[in-house]
Amino acid sequence: MIENYSVPSSVAEAAQLLQQGDATIVAGGTDLTPQTEAGARTFASHLVNIQRIEEMRGISTSDGRFRIGGLTTVTEILESKILAEEIPVLVEAADHFASPQIRNAATLAGNLCNASPAGDMCIPLLLLDAEVELASWVDGSVAIRSVPLAEFFTGPGKTVLQAGELLVAVEFRQPAKGFTASFQKSGPRPALEISTVSMGLAAVLQDGLLTGVRIAIGAVAPTPLRATATESTLEGRALDENMISSAVQSVQQEVSPIDDVRASAWYRKHLTGVYIRRALSHVAGN
Repeated sequence: MIENYSVPSSVAEAAQLLQQGDATIVAGGTDLTPQTEAGARTFASHLVNIQRIEEMRGISTSDGRFRIGGLTTVTEILESKILAEEIPVLVEAADHFASPQIRNAATLAGNLCNASPAGDMCIPLLLLDAEVELASWVDGSVAIRSVPLAEFFTGPGKTVLQAGELLVAVEFRQPAKGFTASFQKSGPRPALEISTVSMGLAAVLQDGLLTGVRIAIGAVAPTPLRATATESTLEGRALDENMISSAVQSVQQEVSPIDDVRASAWYRKHLTGVYIRRALSHVAGN
Protein backbone atom coordinates (compact mmCIF):
# COMPACT_ATOMS: atom_id res chain seq x y z
CA MET A 1 0.00 0.00 0.00
CA ILE A 2 1.23 3.50 -0.84
CA GLU A 3 1.45 5.49 2.39
CA ASN A 4 3.45 8.53 1.26
CA TYR A 5 3.50 10.50 -1.98
CA SER A 6 6.20 13.08 -2.79
CA VAL A 7 6.79 15.38 -5.75
CA PRO A 8 10.34 16.78 -5.52
CA SER A 9 11.34 19.74 -7.69
CA SER A 10 15.11 19.20 -7.70
CA VAL A 11 17.62 16.36 -7.89
CA ALA A 12 18.81 17.23 -4.38
CA GLU A 13 15.29 16.99 -2.96
CA ALA A 14 14.65 13.71 -4.76
CA ALA A 15 17.96 12.24 -3.56
CA GLN A 16 17.12 13.14 0.06
CA LEU A 17 13.70 11.50 -0.22
CA LEU A 18 15.12 8.35 -1.77
CA GLN A 19 17.73 8.08 0.99
CA GLN A 20 15.00 7.75 3.60
CA GLY A 21 14.07 4.23 2.61
CA ASP A 22 12.35 1.97 0.13
CA ALA A 23 10.59 4.04 -2.53
CA THR A 24 9.13 3.64 -5.99
CA ILE A 25 10.16 6.27 -8.54
CA VAL A 26 7.59 7.21 -11.16
CA ALA A 27 8.17 9.39 -14.23
CA GLY A 28 6.30 8.53 -17.43
CA GLY A 29 4.92 5.30 -15.97
CA THR A 30 4.71 3.55 -19.34
CA ASP A 31 6.58 0.51 -18.00
CA LEU A 32 5.73 0.82 -14.30
CA THR A 33 1.95 1.00 -14.70
CA PRO A 34 1.41 -2.16 -16.79
CA GLN A 35 3.95 -4.07 -14.69
CA THR A 36 2.19 -3.26 -11.42
CA GLU A 37 -1.25 -3.92 -12.90
CA ALA A 38 -0.04 -7.33 -14.09
CA GLY A 39 1.43 -8.14 -10.69
CA ALA A 40 5.01 -8.26 -11.94
CA ARG A 41 5.93 -5.39 -9.60
CA THR A 42 4.50 -3.86 -6.45
CA PHE A 43 4.62 -0.26 -5.25
CA ALA A 44 6.76 0.56 -2.25
CA SER A 45 5.09 2.44 0.60
CA HIS A 46 6.61 5.72 -0.64
CA LEU A 47 5.84 6.88 -4.20
CA VAL A 48 8.20 9.58 -5.51
CA ASN A 49 7.00 11.40 -8.64
CA ILE A 50 10.03 13.06 -10.28
CA GLN A 51 8.18 14.69 -13.19
CA ARG A 52 8.70 18.25 -11.86
CA ILE A 53 12.51 18.13 -11.79
CA GLU A 54 13.27 20.51 -14.66
CA GLU A 55 17.05 20.03 -14.40
CA MET A 56 16.51 16.44 -15.58
CA ARG A 57 14.98 17.56 -18.87
CA GLY A 58 16.38 18.67 -22.20
CA ILE A 59 19.08 17.99 -24.77
CA SER A 60 22.26 20.06 -24.79
CA THR A 61 25.81 20.03 -26.13
CA SER A 62 28.97 21.61 -24.76
CA ASP A 63 32.70 21.10 -25.33
CA GLY A 64 32.10 18.22 -27.72
CA ARG A 65 29.75 16.31 -25.40
CA PHE A 66 26.02 15.71 -25.60
CA ARG A 67 23.81 15.52 -22.52
CA ILE A 68 20.24 14.22 -22.46
CA GLY A 69 18.30 14.63 -19.24
CA GLY A 70 16.74 11.50 -17.79
CA LEU A 71 13.21 12.98 -17.98
CA THR A 72 13.56 13.83 -21.66
CA THR A 73 10.76 12.03 -23.48
CA VAL A 74 11.18 9.80 -26.49
CA THR A 75 9.09 12.29 -28.48
CA GLU A 76 11.54 15.07 -27.58
CA ILE A 77 14.40 12.91 -28.85
CA LEU A 78 12.46 12.14 -32.03
CA GLU A 79 11.77 15.84 -32.68
CA SER A 80 15.21 17.17 -31.70
CA LYS A 81 16.80 19.14 -34.54
CA ILE A 82 20.31 18.93 -33.09
CA LEU A 83 20.09 15.14 -32.76
CA ALA A 84 18.63 14.83 -36.27
CA GLU A 85 21.66 16.72 -37.60
CA GLU A 86 24.40 15.26 -35.43
CA ILE A 87 23.18 11.87 -34.08
CA PRO A 88 20.39 10.71 -36.43
CA VAL A 89 20.60 7.10 -35.20
CA LEU A 90 19.02 8.24 -31.90
CA VAL A 91 16.14 9.82 -33.78
CA GLU A 92 15.81 6.69 -35.91
CA ALA A 93 15.50 4.49 -32.82
CA ALA A 94 12.97 6.88 -31.26
CA ASP A 95 10.88 6.65 -34.42
CA HIS A 96 10.63 2.86 -33.90
CA PHE A 97 9.59 3.27 -30.27
CA ALA A 98 6.04 2.13 -29.43
CA SER A 99 3.36 4.65 -30.48
CA PRO A 100 3.04 8.47 -30.39
CA GLN A 101 0.98 8.35 -27.20
CA ILE A 102 3.60 6.28 -25.36
CA ARG A 103 6.53 8.29 -26.79
CA ASN A 104 4.91 11.44 -25.36
CA ALA A 105 5.12 10.03 -21.84
CA ALA A 106 8.03 7.58 -21.87
CA THR A 107 11.31 8.99 -20.53
CA LEU A 108 14.85 8.07 -21.46
CA ALA A 109 15.75 7.22 -17.85
CA GLY A 110 12.68 5.04 -17.52
CA ASN A 111 13.53 3.07 -20.66
CA LEU A 112 17.09 2.46 -19.44
CA CYS A 113 16.20 1.69 -15.82
CA ASN A 114 13.55 -0.81 -16.93
CA ALA A 115 16.57 -2.78 -18.18
CA SER A 116 14.68 -4.83 -20.73
CA PRO A 117 16.98 -6.86 -23.02
CA ALA A 118 14.80 -5.45 -25.83
CA GLY A 119 14.93 -1.79 -24.71
CA ASP A 120 14.94 0.30 -27.89
CA MET A 121 16.91 3.34 -26.70
CA CYS A 122 19.67 1.19 -25.21
CA ILE A 123 20.96 0.20 -28.64
CA PRO A 124 21.93 3.59 -30.16
CA LEU A 125 23.33 4.77 -26.82
CA LEU A 126 25.58 1.70 -26.63
CA LEU A 127 26.85 2.60 -30.10
CA LEU A 128 27.78 6.03 -28.75
CA ASP A 129 29.68 4.65 -25.72
CA ALA A 130 27.25 6.60 -23.54
CA GLU A 131 27.56 6.99 -19.79
CA VAL A 132 24.74 7.31 -17.28
CA GLU A 133 24.92 9.88 -14.48
CA LEU A 134 23.63 8.55 -11.16
CA ALA A 135 22.81 10.81 -8.21
CA SER A 136 22.44 9.99 -4.51
CA TRP A 137 22.44 11.85 -1.18
CA VAL A 138 25.71 11.38 0.71
CA ASP A 139 26.88 13.33 3.78
CA GLY A 140 24.46 16.18 3.26
CA SER A 141 24.90 16.78 -0.45
CA VAL A 142 24.28 15.24 -3.86
CA ALA A 143 26.94 12.75 -4.95
CA ILE A 144 27.30 11.90 -8.64
CA ARG A 145 28.89 8.86 -10.22
CA SER A 146 29.14 8.02 -13.91
CA VAL A 147 28.80 4.47 -15.21
CA PRO A 148 29.37 3.34 -18.81
CA LEU A 149 26.04 2.19 -20.20
CA ALA A 150 27.72 -1.06 -21.29
CA GLU A 151 28.26 -1.81 -17.55
CA PHE A 152 24.89 -0.52 -16.34
CA PHE A 153 22.75 -3.59 -17.13
CA THR A 154 23.31 -6.74 -15.08
CA GLY A 155 20.34 -8.89 -16.12
CA PRO A 156 16.70 -8.72 -17.22
CA GLY A 157 15.19 -5.87 -15.23
CA LYS A 158 18.40 -5.41 -13.23
CA THR A 159 21.02 -2.65 -13.18
CA VAL A 160 23.90 -1.39 -11.04
CA LEU A 161 21.61 1.25 -9.49
CA GLN A 162 22.04 1.19 -5.74
CA ALA A 163 19.34 1.93 -3.18
CA GLY A 164 18.61 5.64 -3.19
CA GLU A 165 20.19 6.35 -6.57
CA LEU A 166 18.51 8.24 -9.40
CA LEU A 167 19.48 8.24 -13.09
CA VAL A 168 19.58 11.95 -13.89
CA ALA A 169 21.18 12.13 -17.35
CA VAL A 170 22.97 10.36 -20.19
CA GLU A 171 26.15 11.78 -21.71
CA PHE A 172 28.33 10.88 -24.71
CA ARG A 173 30.99 12.45 -26.89
CA GLN A 174 30.19 13.91 -30.27
CA PRO A 175 31.07 11.21 -32.83
CA ALA A 176 34.15 11.55 -35.01
CA LYS A 177 33.94 13.06 -38.46
CA GLY A 178 32.64 10.52 -40.95
CA PHE A 179 30.64 8.65 -38.30
CA THR A 180 27.66 6.76 -39.69
CA ALA A 181 25.20 4.49 -37.90
CA SER A 182 21.99 2.57 -38.47
CA PHE A 183 19.25 1.03 -36.31
CA GLN A 184 17.05 -1.93 -37.20
CA LYS A 185 14.21 -3.58 -35.31
CA SER A 186 11.90 -6.47 -36.06
CA GLY A 187 8.46 -7.26 -34.72
CA PRO A 188 5.17 -8.73 -35.93
CA ARG A 189 3.65 -5.25 -36.28
CA PRO A 190 5.12 -1.77 -36.89
CA ALA A 191 3.98 -0.13 -33.63
CA LEU A 192 3.38 -1.02 -29.96
CA GLU A 193 5.71 -3.98 -30.36
CA ILE A 194 8.56 -5.27 -28.22
CA SER A 195 11.58 -6.06 -30.38
CA THR A 196 12.05 -9.59 -31.59
CA VAL A 197 15.59 -8.48 -32.41
CA SER A 198 17.07 -5.00 -32.63
CA MET A 199 20.51 -4.06 -33.87
CA GLY A 200 22.62 -0.97 -34.31
CA LEU A 201 25.94 -0.59 -36.05
CA ALA A 202 28.20 2.45 -36.11
CA ALA A 203 31.59 3.08 -37.72
CA VAL A 204 33.72 5.49 -39.66
CA LEU A 205 34.46 4.38 -43.22
CA GLN A 206 37.58 6.07 -44.57
CA ASP A 207 39.74 5.03 -47.49
CA GLY A 208 37.77 1.81 -47.69
CA LEU A 209 38.53 0.79 -44.07
CA LEU A 210 36.23 0.59 -41.06
CA THR A 211 37.33 2.19 -37.80
CA GLY A 212 35.61 2.86 -34.49
CA VAL A 213 33.25 -0.05 -35.09
CA ARG A 214 30.41 -0.44 -32.58
CA ILE A 215 27.70 -3.11 -32.72
CA ALA A 216 24.82 -3.36 -30.25
CA ILE A 217 22.04 -5.95 -30.26
CA GLY A 218 18.82 -6.26 -28.29
CA ALA A 219 16.62 -9.22 -27.32
CA VAL A 220 19.32 -11.85 -27.94
CA ALA A 221 20.88 -12.08 -24.44
CA PRO A 222 19.97 -11.33 -20.81
CA THR A 223 20.99 -7.69 -21.36
CA PRO A 224 21.42 -5.42 -24.38
CA LEU A 225 24.65 -6.70 -25.91
CA ARG A 226 27.79 -5.10 -27.33
CA ALA A 227 29.15 -7.55 -29.93
CA THR A 228 32.79 -6.81 -29.13
CA ALA A 229 34.27 -9.85 -30.90
CA THR A 230 32.54 -8.92 -34.15
CA GLU A 231 33.66 -5.32 -33.69
CA SER A 232 37.25 -6.57 -33.52
CA THR A 233 36.72 -8.69 -36.62
CA LEU A 234 35.72 -5.60 -38.60
CA GLU A 235 38.03 -2.98 -37.06
CA GLY A 236 40.57 -1.62 -39.52
CA ARG A 237 39.47 -3.97 -42.28
CA ALA A 238 38.25 -3.40 -45.81
CA LEU A 239 34.50 -3.79 -46.18
CA ASP A 240 34.11 -6.49 -48.83
CA GLU A 241 31.91 -9.55 -49.22
CA ASN A 242 34.38 -11.85 -47.43
CA MET A 243 34.53 -9.53 -44.45
CA ILE A 244 30.72 -9.19 -44.34
CA SER A 245 30.37 -13.00 -44.36
CA SER A 246 32.91 -13.25 -41.52
CA ALA A 247 30.94 -10.68 -39.54
CA VAL A 248 27.72 -12.66 -40.02
CA GLN A 249 29.33 -15.80 -38.63
CA SER A 250 30.96 -13.92 -35.77
CA VAL A 251 27.86 -12.09 -34.58
CA GLN A 252 25.76 -15.25 -34.62
CA GLN A 253 28.31 -16.86 -32.30
CA GLU A 254 28.14 -13.94 -29.86
CA VAL A 255 24.39 -13.99 -29.24
CA SER A 256 22.54 -16.36 -26.89
CA PRO A 257 18.83 -15.89 -27.60
CA ILE A 258 15.97 -17.84 -26.06
CA ASP A 259 12.70 -19.26 -27.34
CA ASP A 260 9.66 -17.28 -26.22
CA VAL A 261 6.20 -16.30 -27.46
CA ARG A 262 7.61 -13.75 -29.92
CA ALA A 263 10.24 -15.87 -31.67
CA SER A 264 12.42 -18.94 -31.49
CA ALA A 265 16.10 -18.79 -30.59
CA TRP A 266 16.92 -20.03 -34.09
CA TYR A 267 14.98 -17.22 -35.73
CA ARG A 268 16.56 -14.56 -33.53
CA LYS A 269 20.04 -15.84 -34.35
CA HIS A 270 19.13 -15.87 -38.05
CA LEU A 271 17.93 -12.26 -37.83
CA THR A 272 21.22 -11.10 -36.30
CA GLY A 273 22.98 -12.35 -39.42
CA VAL A 274 20.46 -10.66 -41.71
CA TYR A 275 20.73 -7.39 -39.80
CA ILE A 276 24.53 -7.25 -39.66
CA ARG A 277 24.64 -7.75 -43.43
CA ARG A 278 22.09 -4.96 -43.96
CA ALA A 279 23.89 -2.67 -41.52
CA LEU A 280 27.26 -3.14 -43.20
CA SER A 281 25.69 -2.50 -46.59
CA HIS A 282 24.26 0.74 -45.13
CA VAL A 283 27.68 1.81 -43.88
CA ALA A 284 29.26 1.00 -47.25
CA GLY A 285 26.63 3.10 -48.98
CA ASN A 286 27.44 6.10 -46.78
